[in-house]
Amino acid sequence: MKMRIYEETRKVWNILSERSDPPDLALEMEVHKKVLSFFQVGECYYFIFNAVRGELDYMHPCVYDVLGYTVDECSITEMMLRIHPEDAGSFLEFEQAAVDFFSRLPPEKVLKYKVRYDLRVRKANGEYVRMLQQSTCIQHDETGAVLRTLCVHTDITHLKPVGAPVLSFVGLDGEPSFSNVEIRKMFTAAREVLTRREKEILRLVLGGMPSREIAIHLNISKLTVDKHRKNMLKKTGIKSAAELVVRAVKEGWV
Repeated sequence: MKMRIYEETRKVWNILSERSDPPDLALEMEVHKKVLSFFQVGECYYFIFNAVRGELDYMHPCVYDVLGYTVDECSITEMMLRIHPEDAGSFLEFEQAAVDFFSRLPPEKVLKYKVRYDLRVRKANGEYVRMLQQSTCIQHDETGAVLRTLCVHTDITHLKPVGAPVLSFVGLDGEPSFSNVEIRKMFTAAREVLTRREKEILRLVLGGMPSREIAIHLNISKLTVDKHRKNMLKKTGIKSAAELVVRAVKEGWV
C-alpha cells in the first residue's frame, strides 16, 4: 500500500528515458556553479534524484536539521508518503506537468530551466511545514531526456503559512519564466462521497497506519475503524484498500 503513490509517480517519470541506468555523473565546473547559485536563504537541504531509476543518488545530511529525519530514512518512497494527503494530488499533477514541459524543450535548453512548487511535508515530530521544492536538470541524454536532477527543499512556512500549492517554471540564462502555471487537472476532486470521519481514517490509511493503530490514534475501537473502512469500499464501489488509496489520491477525496 505504501508503494502506491510511488508507483503512480513512476508512471510519469518513466516517460523521461528508456535507459535502464544513466551514465555516471561528472560534476564539472558549470554544474558546480549551478549548484552554488541554486540555494536561497532559509533552512534547506538538497538531494540528487535519479529519474531513470526513480531513486535518490544522494541526500544531504542537513535533512535532519530541517525535518528531523536521517539520511537512511529518506528514500524517495518515504519522502512521498510524508506529503500532506491534501497536497498529494497536486504533487502528481506537478510532476506530470514538468515532464510535459521538458519533453517539449530542445536538448540545448533543458539545462536552462528549474521547476519550482510548494507542498506541505510532515516532519519527524508530526508537524507539517510548507517546503519549496526547486529542481533543475544536471544531466540529460542526447535527445534531451532528463536523467538526473538536483533538488533543493527550503522551509517557507513563515512566508506561506496557508494557500494552495503553486507551480512555476523559472528560466535561467535569459530564458522566459512561467509563473503560477495552470495545470491539467488529472487528479481532480470529486463530489463528497466520504464523511469527515471516513476521510480522517483514510488519511491515516494513506500514511500506512494499520487499523489497530488508527483506533488508538482516534480513541475508537478497532471494530469501528473496520466498519468505516468497509463502508468506504461499499460507497465507492471499490474492492480493495489499495485501490481505495489510489482513487483517493487521484480524485482528491482526502
